[in-house]
Amino acid sequence: MIRSLRRKFLMIAVASMLGAMAVLCIAIGIGNHWATTRRLDRAIALLRQNGGSFFAPGSRFDPSDFRFQVTPETPFETRYCIVEFSAQGDVRAVYLEHIAALDSRTVMDTVRAVLQTEKPRGYVGHYRYGVFDEADGGVTVIVLDCFLQLQAANNLLYIVVGMFLLFALIVTVLLLVLSKQAIRPFIDNLERQRQFVTDASHELKTPLAILSADMGLLEDTCGKNEWTESARAQIGRLKKLTRDLVELARTEETVAPDTMERFSLTEVARAHVDAFQPLAEADGKTLEADIPDGIYLKGVEDNFFRLFSILLDNAVKYCDAAGTIRLHVSQKGRNVCVSVSNPCAGVDPAQMPRWFDRFYRADSSRARATGGYGIGLSTAHAIAARHKGRITNRYANGVVTFLAVFPSGS
Repeated sequence: MIRSLRRKFLMIAVASMLGAMAVLCIAIGIGNHWATTRRLDRAIALLRQNGGSFFAPGSRFDPSDFRFQVTPETPFETRYCIVEFSAQGDVRAVYLEHIAALDSRTVMDTVRAVLQTEKPRGYVGHYRYGVFDEADGGVTVIVLDCFLQLQAANNLLYIVVGMFLLFALIVTVLLLVLSKQAIRPFIDNLERQRQFVTDASHELKTPLAILSADMGLLEDTCGKNEWTESARAQIGRLKKLTRDLVELARTEETVAPDTMERFSLTEVARAHVDAFQPLAEADGKTLEADIPDGIYLKGVEDNFFRLFSILLDNAVKYCDAAGTIRLHVSQKGRNVCVSVSNPCAGVDPAQMPRWFDRFYRADSSRARATGGYGIGLSTAHAIAARHKGRITNRYANGVVTFLAVFPSGS
């Protein structure tokens, strides 16, 4: 249980951290690309406004414009070309004096690719373009070389992603190291709770034994009556409850590696079928089993004796009258599956996940009649968890099925 809790804590913490950092990286990448594109569009707008130049004759632009800062060096740093078309689609003028990487043929190929997009602005390769309609029906295309700007944006993105991976690794390592300390208060509280249950159960044994002895003396002196029989029945129920509490506390403890041994699950299952067959028949029910030879598990054998007892006892108690209980054991790859099913009318499927909670009873009156306390399935769940397995339940066509899956450990 502690290992599972630590694993869940690590998964939640790492997932939260990675999710937050991923959103941050995406926001930085998108925001930087948006800002770069906006500056490029502002530069194209200035060229359009000033007739192919950043400075209009006799005008001075504010260099504090954050969208695109214009300095005396801007015309020499910015590479661009302009192509003008007439209303008939003929090339009217081509301005290449501000770009050296493209000749007239390459420029025309680029402009044709721009016109094919049928968009007023966008990217073609590492060029940002703007298409403007003229009053005479012609078209002006301004193409801006933004290789350096896009390269800078991509470099920033690479740096951010690299820092994201580095910090993710560092935080994951720190969480692995410090996770024990983070869940230490919960572990201590759980250990104290488990110790309290064990100690209280042991302390209850003495007064229950005394009460049982006193009831025997009272019956020998005054004779048996309905009151002494009721008191003795309640003492018996308390004894069973204390045993179940101690067993539940023990099954929730971590399994020591030296206590794990390989045993035949086939023999354990068949022994319980032989034990529960008369009980089922006495109650007017049928117990069928499908248990193949040669199925082995590595674990604490006594725990699996208890697991089969819980599942079969639960099935016999809550099976419908004249119903058939089915036990199936199988090997699927590296996993061993144990399935116990029985017909049971009136089950609320919404309540089934709670059946493994301590002291939960879906039908209190029926559970009280059969002597149930809501601890058995909790114990079965704890046994499965301490052996790195899982146990689930489902309800279909009026049949309740418990399925336990364990790694074979072979």
